[in-house]
Amino acid sequence: MYPLLLLLVLGVTPSVCKAGNENTCDVVPKDLYIEAGSSILVVCLTSCVRGKIYWTLDNKSVDESRYDTTNSTHAVLSLRNFTRPRATLQCHSNDTHQVLGGTTIRTYLKPSNLSCFLHYKLRKNTPDLFTCSWEHQVDPSLTIDYSLLRTDSSSSEPSKICSSSGKTCTGTYKSFTITLSGSYDVTVKAQTAFWEATSDPFEFKALDIIKIPQPELSNVTLSSDRLLVMWKIWPYHSSKRYHCQVNYSKMINEGTPKWNISEIEHPIQERACWSMTTESLESCSNYTVAVRCNLNKGPWSDWSPEKMVLSKLKKSDYEPRLWRKVAGVEKNGVRRVRAMWKNVPPTCQGTFSYTIRQTPYKENTTGVNHTAALCDSWICDVNQDAHIITLEVFHKDSLFAEDSVYVPAIGETGLPKVTGIQTNSTPEGVIWLSWKAPAQPVSAFMIDYTHTENQSYWKETKDTHASLDALLDKTPYNITVTPLFDDKTGHGAQVLDICSGKGDPGNVYISVVPGHRSAYVSWDVTQEVCSDQVVSFTIFYSTEQGPELNVTASSKSHHTLQDLTPETQYSVYVKATAHTRTTNSEEKSFETTRFDPHFIRTLIICGTLLIFLVLSVGLCSAVQWKKFKNKLVPDPARSSVALLASAGQNMGPCTFEPSESICSSIYIEEAQTPSTFPPDTGFNENPASEQTGGYDDPAIAPATDRQTEDPVEPVETQPPSSPGELSHLLSEESGLSSPYRSQSPQETPAPKTSKPCKRVPVKQPGKMPQLSVYVSLDMFEQGQGR
Repeated sequence: MYPLLLLLVLGVTPSVCKAGNENTCDVVPKDLYIEAGSSILVVCLTSCVRGKIYWTLDNKSVDESRYDTTNSTHAVLSLRNFTRPRATLQCHSNDTHQVLGGTTIRTYLKPSNLSCFLHYKLRKNTPDLFTCSWEHQVDPSLTIDYSLLRTDSSSSEPSKICSSSGKTCTGTYKSFTITLSGSYDVTVKAQTAFWEATSDPFEFKALDIIKIPQPELSNVTLSSDRLLVMWKIWPYHSSKRYHCQVNYSKMINEGTPKWNISEIEHPIQERACWSMTTESLESCSNYTVAVRCNLNKGPWSDWSPEKMVLSKLKKSDYEPRLWRKVAGVEKNGVRRVRAMWKNVPPTCQGTFSYTIRQTPYKENTTGVNHTAALCDSWICDVNQDAHIITLEVFHKDSLFAEDSVYVPAIGETGLPKVTGIQTNSTPEGVIWLSWKAPAQPVSAFMIDYTHTENQSYWKETKDTHASLDALLDKTPYNITVTPLFDDKTGHGAQVLDICSGKGDPGNVYISVVPGHRSAYVSWDVTQEVCSDQVVSFTIFYSTEQGPELNVTASSKSHHTLQDLTPETQYSVYVKATAHTRTTNSEEKSFETTRFDPHFIRTLIICGTLLIFLVLSVGLCSAVQWKKFKNKLVPDPARSSVALLASAGQNMGPCTFEPSESICSSIYIEEAQTPSTFPPDTGFNENPASEQTGGYDDPAIAPATDRQTEDPVEPVETQPPSSPGELSHLLSEESGLSSPYRSQSPQETPAPKTSKPCKRVPVKQPGKMPQLSVYVSLDMFEQGQGR
């Protein structure tokens, strides 16, 4: 280190002396490359300033203990054990803090961990290649040339073996003089455009660095209890000592296998073998085996090519774990028992067969010779008594394993049973179980669980709790817990529909009834067994351009959206929220109405009532008009004047024959016969009732016929109080313009064919003056109506 410092000082001195007569400031030397961990002296020229200076390294002040001032124009800084990859060193004026100069210092490392070995390229007795490798931490951007150099006692100058741009170098054995019995030193030199570095020497004896070729595996055999490995070494020298390592590991799908290495000393022969027991090997697993060796504890050879072997199934590793599932009792008292067991893994070699037998429990325990009945595949039909189900596993016609299980009798008492089964499901799909053990002592508990009738799973535990994993997601399971004791089983306790996880809240179906400024939204949720419970419903709605709004419903089946815009298109959907999941309904569109439905309904009702009222009034008016139009008005041409008896004259009833018409006794004048009322001169000697003749009117002919069928009782007409009163009325009316033509009872109209009316004579106590009366057709209608 000190020679290096001396060289630096000598190198700096000429430049310092040259600049001594000049009024300049600077730092020398510039752009330094030094080996990491070495020391260096840096000089600051201060002739341009007066006063003290100070140093900074990467903008941090340097301890003044490292300062060394030679004179007023030169300041020296000593950096010892410098390891920074790169640093900036600057000199400053203490008065003005001006930067007087600076330099950059970089460090490099020399190659390390150099190792070499002799090896074989061709099948010869001696190695023909020499290879060395080393480590070197450098800047990747640098271009480095490496040279492998050899030195020995016979030569002071190193000889070059090979060159490389990487961290390994291989030379041929003939390119340099190396004897197997000699000792040598090898170094590697790294060289760049800015620096060069040489590694520490690697000292070796040629015989100790020979790397033999990889061994050749000749045989790998795995029996039921031993693993045998055999290999061959080349080249083999009986005078040499060899060591070998056998490596075996289980093949796994992912990750790095864990190798198990066994080191042995190779026997004094070309071929070697190694064996081990299979107790540490897992059954029915693939293992890989490889071997490597060395000479005189030199470098290990490469591993031989791996060979794979499959381990056998060991009896200690196989447990059938027989269990049964008892169905209900059929009509004939037979129970169907389904046996379940663990099969031999399909990766195991060999052929295995299974046999199921059933034996009554009494015969099995009393030692009586019995013949066990074979079951059909895995189904056994047993009666109401207790039975033993036995499984036999055969491998190549020899019994490999056996197991049995107890089936209680129907109604068997005294058997233990668990109580208080509690279940809980986790979000990861694991079901946790716990239960209360029975009072009787038990050895274990068997848990069987299924989600279908044709497939069951089971596991055994000694605790009063268990976890069921690797289940189907969001699937209901039926779980049964059965206690085990001695060679029997207790009664099972079952819980149904235990879900492995909560699913979606269910499917949401919505319907919308739009209004004027509102919309009635209702929904229905269909849930499955494992659907999570809904805790809230949120309605989301929006227009085509507007933002999406939402409201949480207080009801679990409907909600009314308020403050909507009339005659506007909306879209709406409902989100059902559970504890862990949510479900959205399908989106539906609706349009609010232009008018309020209540207003339209009221308008329709009022309009209907108004129309009904108008129609009713019109109908009534039409009926009254029709009655008024069809009302019979007295026609003077069809009327006559009759003389009524005076008050003192006795009137007798007129008896009508059934074929007679009441109209036969009324006579009217022809329209062409003018007449005037004569003065009242007294009673007429020939009353009009004695006149014969009539008038046939087609309009009243049917009435006449009806009168024929129904005789009309005579109607008494109260005569006027005096004959002069009637004459006075007639005389007054005669002076008016009457719509009726003059009628005279004295004039006899032209007779018309009519049926005569028979009259019943009435005794008249005395003669009374005759009176003229007016008779109209409606009087007869009223008479007929009565």
